[in-house]
Amino acid sequence: MPTYDYFCKKCKYEFEELQTMSAEPIKICPKCGEESVQRKISGGTGLIFKGSGFYITDYAKKKPPESKPIEKKKEPVKKES
Repeated sequence: MPTYDYFCKKCKYEFEELQTMSAEPIKICPKCGEESVQRKISGGTGLIFKGSGFYITDYAKKKPPESKPIEKKKEPVKKES
């Protein structure tokens, strides 16, 4: 359930209310009792990931398959005369 921010135009009281998305907006101020409450537009809280599968280690790069080491060509040893 989302939390909505409200603002009373008469007494300037600001409050939050936990409501279902289908619930009617609150119209009466809980502080002054006037019918002058307006729902504020907010950005919300963003995404909240809960449960397993949302850790950075779950998406870490996998080790590439082991490859054979590159062999260096050996140069012939020069003998000094």
